[in-house]
Amino acid sequence: MTYRVAVIGTGPDPEERSREGYAMAYRHADGYRRLESCALVACADIVPENAEAFADRFDVDGVYEDHETMLEAAEPDIVSVCVPPAAHADLVVDCASAPSVEAVHCEKPMATTWGDCRRMVDACETAGVQLTIDHQRRFAEPVRRAKELLAEGAIGDLRRIEWSEVNLFDAGTHCFDLCDFLTDGERVEWVLAGVDLAHENRWFGTLNETRAVAQWRYADGTVGFASTAEDGETLVDAYLRLVGTDGEIEIQPDDGPPLRMRTGGGWRAVDTHNETVFSPGSSRLDIVARKLTSVLGVGGDRFAPPPTHYERAIDHLVETLDAGEEPLVSGRRVLRGTELAFASWESSRRRGRVHLPLEIDGNPLEAMYEAGELAAGERPPVAESSAE
Repeated sequence: MTYRVAVIGTGPDPEERSREGYAMAYRHADGYRRLESCALVACADIVPENAEAFADRFDVDGVYEDHETMLEAAEPDIVSVCVPPAAHADLVVDCASAPSVEAVHCEKPMATTWGDCRRMVDACETAGVQLTIDHQRRFAEPVRRAKELLAEGAIGDLRRIEWSEVNLFDAGTHCFDLCDFLTDGERVEWVLAGVDLAHENRWFGTLNETRAVAQWRYADGTVGFASTAEDGETLVDAYLRLVGTDGEIEIQPDDGPPLRMRTGGGWRAVDTHNETVFSPGSSRLDIVARKLTSVLGVGGDRFAPPPTHYERAIDHLVETLDAGEEPLVSGRRVLRGTELAFASWESSRRRGRVHLPLEIDGNPLEAMYEAGELAAGERPPVAESSAE
C-alpha cells in the first residue's frame, strides 16, 4: 500500500535556520520522498507563503492554513508535526483523533510541560496510533556501534554514563534519550540537579537554562552525569562517555574521532564509516548528491547519498508501522529520557533530590523564572573581605 503523508508546520526557507525556526519539515519530506510506500499529499502552515513554498518544492497538491481542515480533507495515514514544542501536544492529540491517521512523527522535544508529554502519549495509545519522536541520533552509526560494544562486554559492566551539551532540554533531550537507549530503558530512581539562567534563553520559544549540572541513578546502580553550558565550558570533554568496569567508550570526544574505546591502554578509534553522531558521511560528493536529491528530486539509487539520520528515523517508523512493532523512538520510550530533563529542573526548584516517577504536570524552569527565582542577568554582590 501507499501511505498518504501530511506535514504540519512547514516553516520558512530551510536555508535560514535559527533558534526561531529550523524548517524541519523539509528534512522529514526528504525522508518520505525516498520511500516508494509514501506519498506527500498535504501540508499546513499558519503562514500561507511558507506552505506554498514547501508544496512547490515537493510537488504537494493539498495546501492548507488550518491543520484540522487538512486532516479532514486530505485523510492522511501518517502526519509529521514540525512546529515549535509548545504546540506539539495539542496537534498530536488532534492527529490521533483523526479517523484516517495511523502514525504521527513529532519533532523533539516532546512538549513544554511534563503533563503534555504524557498526554500526547496517552492519546495516541488510546487511539491505537503509532507515535514516534524524532530522536534520530539513536540511528547514528557511532551510537549503534557503541551499543554493540556494550552488549559484547567490551568495557565490562556499565557503571557511569556522562554527557555534555549546551542545555538540558532542547539539545540535551537527545542525550537523555541516548542514555535510555544505551541502558536498555533501565529505570531511573532519582535525579539531583542545579541550574543557572544568566539571561532569558529561549530556543524555538521554549525557555532553557544557560548552565546546569545533573546527576541521576539507575535501578541497577549505574550513575548518570550531565554538564551543560551555553558557552561550551562543560565538565565533560565528550558528547557522551560510557565508563565500565573494564574500560571506557567515548562518542564524539572533543579531541578525537567520532567513536573511540580504551581498555587498559591508550585510546583506539572505532570505525564508524566516516559518520559522526550528528551526520552521516559528509564527503563533498555526498553533499552534492544530497543537495541534488533534495532540490531537484534527481539522483536515483545509483547516485543516492547515505540516508541522513532523519531519513533513517522515517524509514524505521514506516517499517515498524508495517510490522506492527514498537519503534525505537516510540513516544513511550522517549518519555523516559524526557522525564529526566523535567526532573532536573524540578530538582533545582526543590533544591534537593527528586524521586521518579515525576509527579508534576507543569514546567519547573518556567515556574522558577516566572516567580523571580531565576533572576536572569542578576548576580548577588560580592562580600568584601575582612582580611587585613
